Amino acid sequence: MAALCAAASVPAAAQSLADRAPTPDPALSIPADTAQTPPPTGDDQVQFSSSSLEYDYNADIVTALGDVRMTRSGEKLRAEKVVWNRKTGRVVANGNVAVTHPQGDVAYGDSIELTDTLKDGVIDNLLVVLERGGRLAAVDGRRDENGTYFLNRAAYSPCPVTDASNCPKEPTWKITAVRVTYRPDNDRVYFEGARFNLFGLASPRLPRFSTSTADSNSTGLLTPGLGIDRLNGGELTLPFNIALNQNRSLVIAPHIFTNVVPLLEARYREVNTLGAFSIAGYATSGRRSEDLSAGFTTATERAFRGYLDGTMRFQFTPEWSLSGSLRLSTDRTFTRRYDISDDDRLRSTFALEHIDANSYFAVSGWATQTLRVGDRQSMQPVALPEIDYRRRVQDVAGGVLSLQANTLAIGRKAGQDTQRAFASAEWNLRRLTNWGQEVTLTAFARGDAYNTSDTAATAVASYRGLNGFQTRAIGAAAIDIKWPFIGELFGGTQRWTPRVQIVASPHVANLRVPNEDARAVDLADSNLFALNRFPGYDRWEDSSRVTYGGEWAFDRPGLSIDTTIGQSYRLDSRPTILPVGTGLSDSFSDIVGRTNVRLRDLITFTHRYRLDKDNLDVRRNEIDATVGSYTTYATVGYLRLNRDIDPAVGLQDREEVRFAGRAAFARFWSVFGSAVVDLTDREEDVLSSSDGFDPIRHRLGVAYEDDCLELGLTWRRDYRTTGDVRAGNSYLLTLALKGLGR
Repeated sequence: MAALCAAASVPAAAQSLADRAPTPDPALSIPADTAQTPPPTGDDQVQFSSSSLEYDYNADIVTALGDVRMTRSGEKLRAEKVVWNRKTGRVVANGNVAVTHPQGDVAYGDSIELTDTLKDGVIDNLLVVLERGGRLAAVDGRRDENGTYFLNRAAYSPCPVTDASNCPKEPTWKITAVRVTYRPDNDRVYFEGARFNLFGLASPRLPRFSTSTADSNSTGLLTPGLGIDRLNGGELTLPFNIALNQNRSLVIAPHIFTNVVPLLEARYREVNTLGAFSIAGYATSGRRSEDLSAGFTTATERAFRGYLDGTMRFQFTPEWSLSGSLRLSTDRTFTRRYDISDDDRLRSTFALEHIDANSYFAVSGWATQTLRVGDRQSMQPVALPEIDYRRRVQDVAGGVLSLQANTLAIGRKAGQDTQRAFASAEWNLRRLTNWGQEVTLTAFARGDAYNTSDTAATAVASYRGLNGFQTRAIGAAAIDIKWPFIGELFGGTQRWTPRVQIVASPHVANLRVPNEDARAVDLADSNLFALNRFPGYDRWEDSSRVTYGGEWAFDRPGLSIDTTIGQSYRLDSRPTILPVGTGLSDSFSDIVGRTNVRLRDLITFTHRYRLDKDNLDVRRNEIDATVGSYTTYATVGYLRLNRDIDPAVGLQDREEVRFAGRAAFARFWSVFGSAVVDLTDREEDVLSSSDGFDPIRHRLGVAYEDDCLELGLTWRRDYRTTGDVRAGNSYLLTLALKGLGR
């Protein structure tokens, strides 16, 4: 079939984009066995070759026949026949004519009339193949000596014009116009009397406009956006890019709604020799809810509403860098009301870092804005600054010594304030025995100093600490032994690695100091063998213990399985500060594990669990699975935390399931969807408002994507109302034209 299509290909009528070879002939060189002129003596000389050559001395006309090649000053011409009048400088080429220009563009035509510079002339039935893949076809056109094309009754498209069998096909989209001007010097195409054609359907005539053929920053209208929102009504977005330089741009995007006043979006981006940064701002005027933390959901008078979102990263030297982010909203529901973000907390950060082979230094800070109902903003911490320095020293008593110094200040408007500083040293020695065991010895010491005020503002007593200046000393010693056994199984390799760790640590006065960064403690496979199972620095697990477990792994071509399981036993009888429900409060801990399965690129499966040590009840059950290929797949995520934990410590139980998937059909089409459902009920969490099956949101859509077009329609439904963010449906139409510049 492909051969039949190729044989049937003939020069087509005007505005056909597929009547020439899709790429320029790379062999615009001179064959060794053809007649040639003498070698040129300069760039302005014409060099040509052909199968035969005729010269009329009286008229001073050169006629070259059969695979004619001409070159002058980087301009190249190929044709079956070329007639060159040396007196007038007129060159007429016929038969499969191709002209290649220094910029890489190639012009094809049935007949081309040029001057002997090969830079300007008139071309019939013209096809221009641009260096970056776009095509321009026209009934006729001309090219001036500056390289600009002026085309009549022309069409432009960056889309493929042949299918997988090399048969001609109509491009997904194209622009047809009465007149087209192409300027290679600024990589722009200008259209007059143009119509946009999508899947063969033509738009009304458009005003004069231009587009870029290069991946460059230039001023122009970007792809508009269309949507329907349950509360804002219909939405039309008209983004316009203002090119301030090739490395700087400003996008102004008004969002026009049918039910509310417009919203203005502005986004500035810059890339320079040090790095990049961007900042976006959204602004409108509207009615917003009262302070949701007080439980009110009534609307206030009209007020300014907005949001700022910025990121930056600069690399000053290979070692020094600066990064940061800014996220700030005028109220708690703005980002969800205008579908900017579903986050319930906004964090602004900065970090100045120095990293080399053996040390790390950072000055950082962060601030949090809560968008959660019931949270008081005045209780949100601002950490500024945190100064952290770490150094690794090799070959200290045969091991590696890691030193760290850290200081942090945390302040709140109406809450507890804390300043902390500590210095620590950790020594690790790793050795392999003659029997194959891996033995790691660890010694750890740290000294802390805290200064705390307004502790009564913290509701949970175990998080407060004592007012004033407090100190604390921490020490630990540990030995960790792994013994891997390897063998063959089912045509693959299996590995069983038992592991035992013993940690000795004296009593630490934990409750004298506040707990700011170690509250979310929970036993998991990831921290089972950690020296300190508390996250952060403010709490230290001071009990001596033995931890035991093992890892089994199986590998064969296309299949891999690894699973881990373990438990710990506390060796002393001191009371623990670990809350009941964390899996660590009794002498024996709960049993935790993880299993990973991967079958080629078809199936990935991860299961994490925690079993009650007394009755093997499942306290944590977490599943993440993906089945399918890159184009057709399904994913499911399930989480159930049944820890029976005291809600006062801020670690609620919950149950949730997440679905997502995509199914491809008809080559370029696909349907997709996702959903999140809250399965928590009052028995699992007394503070939960869910009835055991409470959908949070879902999406369902259909999409088309090929080499030059993305088209999609998405239906989204939110099921929860918070202030002026109402439950209901939203619809979004997306259209992206690949290859259409600004």
